Amino acid sequence: MSKVTVESEVTGNIWKIESKVGDKVTEEDVLMIIESMKMEIPLEAPIAGTIVEILVNEEDSVDEDQVVVIIESD
Repeated sequence: MSKVTVESEVTGNIWKIESKVGDKVTEEDVLMIIESMKMEIPLEAPIAGTIVEILVNEEDSVDEDQVVVIIESD
């Protein structure tokens, strides 16, 4: 098993977190939604695995390429 970091694709604000630590996710599951320039941008899991850490909270500001989630692959 290896850990994979998930990064924000845009600068914006965390509008909604759709998962929690311990959740099993499949590739392309929506982990959270980022609001940027009045658009809602879903951030999807790049791999199947288990969420081991969420590094942001709802309403936090994030920068492009900021690590927001860590997933451990199955």
